[in-house]
Amino acid sequence: MDKNTIFGLVIILGIIVVFSVVNQPSKEEIEQAKKKMDSIALVENTRLQEEAKQQAEAENKVPIIGPNDSTDVASTDSLKQNALVSQFGRFSNNTEGQEKFSSLENDKIRILFTNKGGRIFSVQLKEYQTFDSLPLILFSGDSTLFEINFFSDNRNISTQNLFFEMLGKDSALVADKDSQTVAFQLSPDSLSSIIFEYSLKPGSYKVDFNIKTKGIEHIIAENANYLNLNWHIKVPAQEKGMDFERQNSTIYFKHHQDEVDYLSTTSDDKKNIPTKIDWIGFKQQFFSSVIIPQEPFLNGVLTSEKYPGTERFLKNYTAELSIPIDTKKDETKAFQFYFGPNHFNTLQEQNVANLEELIPLGWGIFGWFNRYLVIPIFNFLDNFIGSYGIIILLLTLIIKILLLPLTYKSYISTAKMKVLKPQIEEINAKIPKDKAMERQQATMALYKKVGVSPLGGCLPMLLQMPILFAMFRFFPASIELRQKSFLWATDLSSYDSVLDLSFNIPFYGNHVSLFCLLMTISTIIYTWQQSQTQATPAMPGMKVMMYMMPVMFLFFFNNYASGLSYYYLLANLITFGQMYIFRKVVNDEALLEKLNENKKKVVKKSSFQERLEKMAKNKGYKR
Repeated sequence: MDKNTIFGLVIILGIIVVFSVVNQPSKEEIEQAKKKMDSIALVENTRLQEEAKQQAEAENKVPIIGPNDSTDVASTDSLKQNALVSQFGRFSNNTEGQEKFSSLENDKIRILFTNKGGRIFSVQLKEYQTFDSLPLILFSGDSTLFEINFFSDNRNISTQNLFFEMLGKDSALVADKDSQTVAFQLSPDSLSSIIFEYSLKPGSYKVDFNIKTKGIEHIIAENANYLNLNWHIKVPAQEKGMDFERQNSTIYFKHHQDEVDYLSTTSDDKKNIPTKIDWIGFKQQFFSSVIIPQEPFLNGVLTSEKYPGTERFLKNYTAELSIPIDTKKDETKAFQFYFGPNHFNTLQEQNVANLEELIPLGWGIFGWFNRYLVIPIFNFLDNFIGSYGIIILLLTLIIKILLLPLTYKSYISTAKMKVLKPQIEEINAKIPKDKAMERQQATMALYKKVGVSPLGGCLPMLLQMPILFAMFRFFPASIELRQKSFLWATDLSSYDSVLDLSFNIPFYGNHVSLFCLLMTISTIIYTWQQSQTQATPAMPGMKVMMYMMPVMFLFFFNNYASGLSYYYLLANLITFGQMYIFRKVVNDEALLEKLNENKKKVVKKSSFQERLEKMAKNKGYKR
């Protein structure tokens, strides 16, 4: 950069400095400009407030009180009342009040009611406790919503937000004088009223619930033919194994004059039911809250979702139901609530069609086996024996005795295969490995000559599978085992823990269940014994699968009901005893001699095989 350029820049900089100093405003000028800007901002703010007030008045017809408005208490109350009238119409007088509570109880349940919404506030089952010895509450307070929803004067009205008049306990309200009754009345005017009436009988898990309407044509549109009933519950956890309890909890419902159905137990689910519904059950593992209408619901939408929070809640249940109504008549819509245990005989005693199907005993033959064999035997033993560990032992013995003929037949078939093993090995030595088809044909020919069926041992075992699956459903659903201890297990309906881990193993848990561990070990031993009796070695992949199954059971059953693991352990031990007796009774040499004698017999062909051979020889058959 040359001298002339530097000199020019210095002159320009000096001119800028001199110009800024000369044109700098005085203090008076700065103060004046500030006042001017504040005035402009004040005017703009006032204009915006006025526009907001005008817009609010146009939309809600309720003026907004600005910061500079002056008003007294009376005008504030008036504005508030106008707002309530705008939102609730003729029900505005029912939006404010003092919440009051009332209760009904017998020896089984205690129900608390609130006049806000005229609804059930909480339900306690007095005969039961949670796993940690607290009162067992099915639902309580804000964790539940129960409302009738309808339109009145083009406004959506929910009874959940309205204060009812408490009519009090009065046995004269119902025909049955043994019942306790409490009722709540909602009267928007002198012509119309809606009454919620609840009554409870001694020794009952059922609560009668009536919705009585009078003159509702004045408050509901004439063309309305139904009311919306919405019921929501946040389901609290009651058991030690919270995840296992969640897997056994969902919403059940019965189609009108049809079967019982339910939502998914393992994932969030929602069902839109366009047809009539006989009852809705919010089911937990061992307890249920059920609403049963005298006249079926017209339709409904049911939702079951896993509870998202960290509190001890299992799921969110929601039922949106339609109640048929004739607005031109004064009507009484009758319902019943069942708040009680999922006990098979108790549910049957309620005289509600298929209500016992709240207990998942299994479909088809599995459910049949549980209903007509396992439950009667279990109940019979329960009348004489106090220990449920002993009851399970005796139940296992009875089932194994009933299955003894099938078990013996399976053993005999396996023993035949075992004594034929040397002859099978001779066939394999004569025929090379690369001729697998010839080996198979020669082996099957030997079986046919001696009268042995390769499926003879599998078929009896297959017939026992329904019983194994039935017991798999029975134990986790049996409330009789709930909080009943045996040996080291404190609760046969939940997992037993002999060692609590300070960390969580994926798919296994943070504890060691001893019954599950012993069951797995016994199953592995039984699998090894069975593999030793096979006439032909199993394929490598199949052999691995045989041992993988017990290991999978170890992970699967670690959080399951300890009563089920105990049952499977007993079944394995009894099977070991049976196998020992069979080996002492069955003489392998005599059995082989009998099989060799069968070789001398002429094998009679079946009629089907004879027809096939005849058709093959006859070249002139019709095509």
